[in-house]
Amino acid sequence: MLVLTNLRNAIFRLFWNPKAQRALDGGAFGRMVVESRERSWREEAENSVLLKAVSHWREDSKSWFAGSYDRLPETLRVNPHSPENEWVESWLDEIGATRIPWFSGAGSAWEMPFERGSAVGETKKIMTALHDTGRVTRQEAVSMLPVLGLAPSPGECILDLCASPGSKTTQICEHLGDSGAVIANEVISGRVNTLVTNVQRHGSRSAVVVQHDGRHFPKVPGDGFAGVLVDVPCTGSGTTRKNPDVWSKWRPSSGRSLHSLQFDILRRAIAVTKFGGRIVYSTCSLDPVENEAVVARALADGKVRAVPARELLPGVPSEDGVSDWPCLDDSGELSEWDPLEENLMPPQDGVIASQLGNCLRVWNDAIGGGGFFLAVLEKTPEPGVGAESVRIPVPSPKQYVDPDSSPRPISQKRIAELESEWGSSPSSMWSRGKSLLWSTDEVRRIWESDRTRKSGRELVPGGRWRPLKVIHLGLIAARLRKGNLDRVVSKASYRLREEVSGPFLDVEDRVIDDILRGSEPHRDTLEALGDEERGSRILVGPGGHCLAVWVGSRVTPMVSESEKTVMRAVRGLSIDSQEEE
Repeated sequence: MLVLTNLRNAIFRLFWNPKAQRALDGGAFGRMVVESRERSWREEAENSVLLKAVSHWREDSKSWFAGSYDRLPETLRVNPHSPENEWVESWLDEIGATRIPWFSGAGSAWEMPFERGSAVGETKKIMTALHDTGRVTRQEAVSMLPVLGLAPSPGECILDLCASPGSKTTQICEHLGDSGAVIANEVISGRVNTLVTNVQRHGSRSAVVVQHDGRHFPKVPGDGFAGVLVDVPCTGSGTTRKNPDVWSKWRPSSGRSLHSLQFDILRRAIAVTKFGGRIVYSTCSLDPVENEAVVARALADGKVRAVPARELLPGVPSEDGVSDWPCLDDSGELSEWDPLEENLMPPQDGVIASQLGNCLRVWNDAIGGGGFFLAVLEKTPEPGVGAESVRIPVPSPKQYVDPDSSPRPISQKRIAELESEWGSSPSSMWSRGKSLLWSTDEVRRIWESDRTRKSGRELVPGGRWRPLKVIHLGLIAARLRKGNLDRVVSKASYRLREEVSGPFLDVEDRVIDDILRGSEPHRDTLEALGDEERGSRILVGPGGHCLAVWVGSRVTPMVSESEKTVMRAVRGLSIDSQEEE
């Protein structure tokens, strides 16, 4: 019996794996197991505690269930700062993708004509390459809503307090362009690595990745942020179309256990926002205990007001937030509130309760995707706090010294080297390890600015990052070798061309096409190159397309395979090189 049970469990785990499913879907056995698995999932969902809970949170829970079971379609954003963004949008249109009608942010957002992860053939190869090179970002549609509600503007300093994996961070970057700053924070080291990878993939100059517990985030810059995004950890009860595990694992007690953490993170977000600034609190949960109850506590503190979110997001299929909700036990049935759980209960204050209607709820069936919640809050001046009550900080007795691994502004010697090699030195260049990083003037001003700690009692002078723990910033513009400038990084070449001249060589289109097809032409092909010149160069075609190469006796491309795939597709070449063919 035990052997049969283990075998059954092993088969079940195998076919939970989408790759295994697709590999076997073509055979009769595969189809049989997949159909059995689908029936099992549906029975599990139909008998789930979550479905019972939803029946207490809204009418017509059957309609919600019908829109919460099938797998999600693939959705993505197009990076408006990519030089090929118009080509990308044209390609998406050609393969049958449709624009998401309510998306109002920078760039555009699209729904693909297939489920997540099921692209095949050339479509899969091009889409993967577009994502890998930062020209598009795969992101669930409802996950795009918080940044639209935050509505960041170029030049602003924004904090993404729970940033990993980074899709919202890169969306903020697209609003800022090559100005402003978005401080992207993550506390868990493994997730920090994912965040850095996605920021580098996107290639924004305005991002700064830091690692802190969001509940204790330092107030840097000292005057606060213009906007803070707080997409807190949650139970994910709105993600059943993406995470089928939720059907069996979700319990009301999970939301209650997260409530205090969620509120503490939101409270800190409010503390580091400047007066008049905007805070967006969001979850992918449907549970009012994680949503309206958290917002009600923040409103009760009297430091923020709720802004009508649905007015800021016209066209989004949504409902107002709720001001009343039941207590549920872990079987999904009605229960009684514990008097010690006052913070989880609906607010008794009528003013607070009325503001909860300004929150926004998205149900899976209404939007045809995931469930979501967000609240847009505006920080208001505290009554009775005037200029005379502002604390004058004293210099901190602690010496804050940045670790050697922190990015630092480049030296005068490096500036002179760039001016010699490139013709000029772009502003806000930084050095970290073997890389030169290109950021924005606003990021430089954060580094230069004074900041306080211990609730404003101690002053920490600028000219450093501490107490911020900075992991990465900006766009990697160049690599160093043995302390000297080695090569320009391909992702930075298009924007660097507007600032410097040194590494760029104008060539005919056929030269770039031949290299992309797999040839490595002799250096004599580059007529503008001097006899003794070697090293990194950027070839520029008549249409402005840039290709990073290394010039020795031969001309060798210095770009990733994904970059080559995109460049071939854009230029109408076969996406596979002749060597691969």
